[in-house]
Amino acid sequence: MILVKWLYEKIKKRPAPYYYNYSILKIMCKPIRKFFCQVLAPYCPFNCIRIVIYRMCGFKIGKHVFIGMRCYLDDMCYDLLVIGNNVTISYGVFFACHGRNQGHYPITVEDGAYIGMRANVISKTPTCDGVVIGKNAVVGACTLVNKNVPAGMTAVGVPCRILEKNELFNG
Repeated sequence: MILVKWLYEKIKKRPAPYYYNYSILKIMCKPIRKFFCQVLAPYCPFNCIRIVIYRMCGFKIGKHVFIGMRCYLDDMCYDLLVIGNNVTISYGVFFACHGRNQGHYPITVEDGAYIGMRANVISKTPTCDGVVIGKNAVVGACTLVNKNVPAGMTAVGVPCRILEKNELFNG
């Protein structure tokens, strides 16, 4: 790969992209991990097997976690996604640690959090680097989480809006 990187830099007269630093083994393993993360695990009907597959792919997932079917966990940044203990992630939740022409930023889901069906968690915003969903926080269904959700609070809407604790019960 060093020769290919050197050739690229000589021909294009600019620095080679980051992936030119990958080893041949890593280049061969990436499509295999992608198959397990994006084809096999999301459609596995058993949560315990789904969690084992995600852990084998390198994701940091705590104990007693439920991850619903058809969730997208960013397989390119598997080391930046951290899920705590006793977390419930409903059906079809999307986690993105990067985007086009963006850096790679972490997503942390702390212990006891609940993320509703088809929510989207996007880690890069102009105001912060990465997103933290706090301990025992609740993210509503179809919510776009693009900022931190404090511990024990509820986030709803697109983009997410943090509700006060008493706001849930006052209608």
